Amino acid sequence: MHTEEVKKLLIGPYTSVKIAMKTLSSVLTKVIFVVDDSDRLIGSVTDGDIRRAILSNVGFDRPIKDIMFKSPRFVRRGDADFREKIRRYIREEHLSAVPVVNEAGKILDIEVWYDFFDKHPHEQLVPHSMSNPVVIMAGGKGERLDPFTKILPKPLIPFGDKPILEKIMDNFNKYGFYNFILTLNYKKELIKMYLKENQLPYKVDWVEEDEYLGTAGSLGLLRNRIKETFFVCNCDILLDNEFKNILLWHKGEKAQITIIGCHKEMSIPYGMLEIENGDLKAINEKPVFDLIINVGVYIMEPGVMGLIGDRERIDMNHLIERAIKKSLKVSVYPVYGGWVDIGQWKEYQDSLYLLQKGV
Repeated sequence: MHTEEVKKLLIGPYTSVKIAMKTLSSVLTKVIFVVDDSDRLIGSVTDGDIRRAILSNVGFDRPIKDIMFKSPRFVRRGDADFREKIRRYIREEHLSAVPVVNEAGKILDIEVWYDFFDKHPHEQLVPHSMSNPVVIMAGGKGERLDPFTKILPKPLIPFGDKPILEKIMDNFNKYGFYNFILTLNYKKELIKMYLKENQLPYKVDWVEEDEYLGTAGSLGLLRNRIKETFFVCNCDILLDNEFKNILLWHKGEKAQITIIGCHKEMSIPYGMLEIENGDLKAINEKPVFDLIINVGVYIMEPGVMGLIGDRERIDMNHLIERAIKKSLKVSVYPVYGGWVDIGQWKEYQDSLYLLQKGV
């Protein structure tokens, strides 16, 4: 790697979890390395480390040294077989990048997997095709995108060179998912016509609501059709993440529902008054809060659909609350990037602008 590229992968031990998270989301290696003032290697950070920290309620302002992996793999430049060691770490331990250090432990270079293999060996272990259904809730009126949705249903609103619906399916298909089921209602004939007239490279089927069943009720129509773990996705969300890994995590947690959540900074455009016993304690001017937002993508087990009555109108939050009351395990899988909400005009326009700039 060039020196400047190496520097992008290095952070100090007192860097906050939030800054480390943003740094990690901006690099291709999926790992960054923690160094001391002399650039000596003292730790590494992956998205798994960040995710475990979030799930353990570690504050976003905590120093990364509190959550880093303290025994990262490395090789020494002077070792005769150091390149073979790198290949072995990548192949056997699924590493994406390996630091090269001198005798003092200072990082001299970082070797990445694509300089050794055409395809990451870990990817070769994962089957390409995933039969798990992806249910896309495509029946809503999309009132927040009015007046577009007076003409087109929200799934067919263009986003770049394709409709939103096709972009969603492309993102899942990139990770091997090909089996899509749409729940239709508003302007459903236009959606069906689009699907029939375009040769899409995956399997697409649908069910139709006779009346609006809320944001989750249409899942009850699939009770006898889906027999394996499945995804549910709103039709105004673009999430680009490694869905196979999320599915494996869901299975490992033995969850009945997994909610995918994303970190988001929320700014309050006012001064917040802190009051104690009627007296002003402090004024927090335009505070920023770190939140985990429900992005509208879920993984569910088929039994969850049994909680929905025949043609019952129910929203997703109430279905999840019902599952919790039934003592079903509901987990959260946090992500910190690759999420776009295009369900409102401002978000749609901002996302189009970033798309045009290639961001």
